[in-house]
Amino acid sequence: MARGGPRMDDERRKEFGRSFEEGGEHYERIRPGYPDDAVDWLLPPGARDAADLGAGTGKYTEQLLNRGLRVTAVDPSADMLAQLRKKHPQVEVLLGTAEHTGLADASFDVVTVAQAWHWVDPAAGSAEAARILRHGGTFGLVWNQLDVSIPWVHRLSRIMHAGDVYRPDSRPTVGPEFTGLENHLTRWTDPLLPADIIALAKSRSYCLRASEQTRAKVLSNLDWYLHEHLGHTDSTVVPLPYLTLSWRAVRK
Repeated sequence: MARGGPRMDDERRKEFGRSFEEGGEHYERIRPGYPDDAVDWLLPPGARDAADLGAGTGKYTEQLLNRGLRVTAVDPSADMLAQLRKKHPQVEVLLGTAEHTGLADASFDVVTVAQAWHWVDPAAGSAEAARILRHGGTFGLVWNQLDVSIPWVHRLSRIMHAGDVYRPDSRPTVGPEFTGLENHLTRWTDPLLPADIIALAKSRSYCLRASEQTRAKVLSNLDWYLHEHLGHTDSTVVPLPYLTLSWRAVRK
């Protein structure tokens, strides 16, 4: 299974997922988008209708819109969807989960889940994606991860409790409704100020769920690491290295 997030049982998965029900404005401002190369690889030629599940504030939704697709966005957080509506009022948005979208059968050429499949029950999520996809449609899973093969980024991720791990031989779990699962890797950097990196840590599930004391300790350690250990000033633009892991499969 791809390590896009913590390994957990259903109840713990739901508990962690609920940490994103608020804070949509902060998430939209600080979380990275997705590189063009990764999106272009995932989308099949001629696709017209896409469902973006676990859409959040619309980071991946925006990429689909930029390619001329009609997009329906589904997310369990009204706060996140409010940010999406504000930026992309043309998108139909629905409160729901990847396991229970409320969308009609065989309505989409593409179903995507970006940065959220690790919060989903893979059997139920696969069955729902297959239900709303047309025959031969594409199911896409996407993760942004810090590139922890770089030593300073690896230490940063440990301080942030980010949990980002890349294993080239890992595969996400998808149901028997799909065939031909294949993957694509994109390396890129997101230019951030040190304050932005600290804000990024605040948007991660570990910090969102931590006690005030634990959160303060993490942020203090990050401040020391970025400013004193790495020697960045407040105005230093830090190219933060990422990997984008994209997976696609075909609806049987």
